[in-house]
Amino acid sequence: MESSLQDIAYGEDVFNEKAMREYLAKDTVEALLHTMNDRAPLDPSIANEVAHALKQWAMMRGATHFTHWFQPLTGTTAEKHDAFFEPVGTAETIARFSGKNLIMGEPDASSFPSGGLRCTFEARGYTAWDVTSPAFVKRHPKGATLCIPTVFCSYTGEVLDKKTPLLRSMQAMDKAVRKLMNCFGEPESHAVITLGAEQEYFLVDKSLYLKRPDLMQCGRTLFGAPPARNQQLEDHYFGSIKPRVLTFMEEVERELWRLGIPAKTRHNEAAPAQFELAPMFEELNLAVDHNMLVMETLRNVADRHGLVCLLHEKPFAGVNGSGKHNNWSVAYNGKNLLDPGKNPQDNAIFLSVLASVIRAIDLHADMLRASTAHFGNDHRLGALEAPPAIISIFLGDELTEVINRIEQGESAASANGKVGKLRVGVDTLPPIPRDTSDRNRTSPFAFTGNKFEFRTPGSSQNCSGVCMALNTIVSESIDALADEIAKLPTDASFHEGLEAIIQRIIREHGRVIFNGDGYSAAWVDEAKKRGLPNLRTVPEALAVLLEEKNLDLFAKRGVLHPTEMRSRYDVFCAEYARKVRLEGKVALETARNILEPAVMNELGSLAKILCDAKQAGLTAGLQSLTEKADCIGRGLDALHKGCEALERALAADEQEILRAMAALRAAADALETMSDDARWPLPKYRDLLQIH
Repeated sequence: MESSLQDIAYGEDVFNEKAMREYLAKDTVEALLHTMNDRAPLDPSIANEVAHALKQWAMMRGATHFTHWFQPLTGTTAEKHDAFFEPVGTAETIARFSGKNLIMGEPDASSFPSGGLRCTFEARGYTAWDVTSPAFVKRHPKGATLCIPTVFCSYTGEVLDKKTPLLRSMQAMDKAVRKLMNCFGEPESHAVITLGAEQEYFLVDKSLYLKRPDLMQCGRTLFGAPPARNQQLEDHYFGSIKPRVLTFMEEVERELWRLGIPAKTRHNEAAPAQFELAPMFEELNLAVDHNMLVMETLRNVADRHGLVCLLHEKPFAGVNGSGKHNNWSVAYNGKNLLDPGKNPQDNAIFLSVLASVIRAIDLHADMLRASTAHFGNDHRLGALEAPPAIISIFLGDELTEVINRIEQGESAASANGKVGKLRVGVDTLPPIPRDTSDRNRTSPFAFTGNKFEFRTPGSSQNCSGVCMALNTIVSESIDALADEIAKLPTDASFHEGLEAIIQRIIREHGRVIFNGDGYSAAWVDEAKKRGLPNLRTVPEALAVLLEEKNLDLFAKRGVLHPTEMRSRYDVFCAEYARKVRLEGKVALETARNILEPAVMNELGSLAKILCDAKQAGLTAGLQSLTEKADCIGRGLDALHKGCEALERALAADEQEILRAMAALRAAADALETMSDDARWPLPKYRDLLQIH
């Protein structure tokens, strides 16, 4: 009988504080926790003791190998396994794992995307232990591996991973928030950025998946006619979970529980065969690591259940795609700064941080959009299931009213019915609402009571790039605001000066606030009038990485040097081009080698039936048979021409390839609706979207 969550010790496969205290000396534990919690430099003298303890702890859980687990610019994770055991003489072995093994590794840097920072003959790269993210054990059928979260950089020092810039951006936020809190006389502490990443995904039966070359090679269907029934009855969302899927979900949760990942919510999503898993909030760096493990666990467990987990943003045309809503917040000294306060001081801080976010999103919407730019997400954004490529902020009616009153500085009725001039940081400020307004699922960046929900990221994305960009732009705005506040007098006029600053920020940047329907065409026109950028495709969005203002911003914040930013532009553009061409080639091969022969057989069968009927002297039905044969024949011609057009497009640019693929798909999908089910060679949507 399989174990339940109640039978599993939460985090039993994580070298957490409990494990540290069991395997390490007290002084070593305190030194390690000081580094983890207070961002102090690691004491190198404890490395060997920690390495020995990690080895003993991991081997007790069946580990035979260790790996530096890192996140290269591929957007996934990477690992190279080394055995603990080494031969001693000819008849015995010894388990070795030193402090040097723990702290640093040396993978081949030239084999990962680098945007020109590393060449094939410049292979050296380094992984370095990220102490702030605990080591963990990954179990597999024949054993287990100790995983040490690390950063990844080149021999010459440039970062080649997603984690390092994230950590730098967290440091930038910490400095900016501490600077702002000092302006309000708050005690010295550290900023803690938190994240809750909602993970959407599809499940398909593995036996059907293996018959779809497009799903296997591209992660999405390149062909497929809409089924009679998809999500139009709206009965899948939050519906009763089928037993097979629920069994899968329960095993996923057990594995995540062992890894200390607080999986909290599971449910059916809007599209058939679409589901969601949501964790509780965690510190940002750990939450990003955990989300990468969530995606890996979903894939691995699905395979054991005869299923395949699809993390592509749009695996099926015509039904909802999958996003990854990033719920982001920042705390200081144990208080969530995006949680409206219960007293004037806390409200003044809340409004200051809120104004900083508004300013950041307005000034740097292009960078936030660029952080979500990749090929899969282009198919999802703006498809009436996800926000458009226009970045705007939803605040809700009541909070927007508060903001408007601050901006106008006019007399207005407060929440308790009294009338008076609204002031920042004094008792006449009405209570700021919490969860009293409706939610807006069409907004890309929505305030939801004590956090911002960034809904634009795609389901397959690594959250690090998105949160790195968000941290960077917000830290710049908080820093700029703190500089202004620091110049204010410290007497009773302080709050008047603060109010004037916030008023000006709202007046200058309030255009980014939009509480309406982000899916509507009218909003696209309105956003254009407001001067908000609408970067609809990956090439448009990535181009902003090379703008001087953005290069300067990320360099000044200490997050990415210009060479590192340019390298990312090169990496992401190359990835986009490769994926478009890969899909074009798969579509062409599938159409020519699988679909065309099937349609020829269909046409040949109809021709034989017609010939036999005529020879037999039959007249009834000949007209309908002839019309169907003509229709399929014309479809075959269209399919053939579509293949020729796509072949020519593969020698042209990416946009031409996408147009040719769309035309080829239209021809193929039309033929699918006319062909005999028994002869159509690809599993259809009606089967793929059902799990029995």
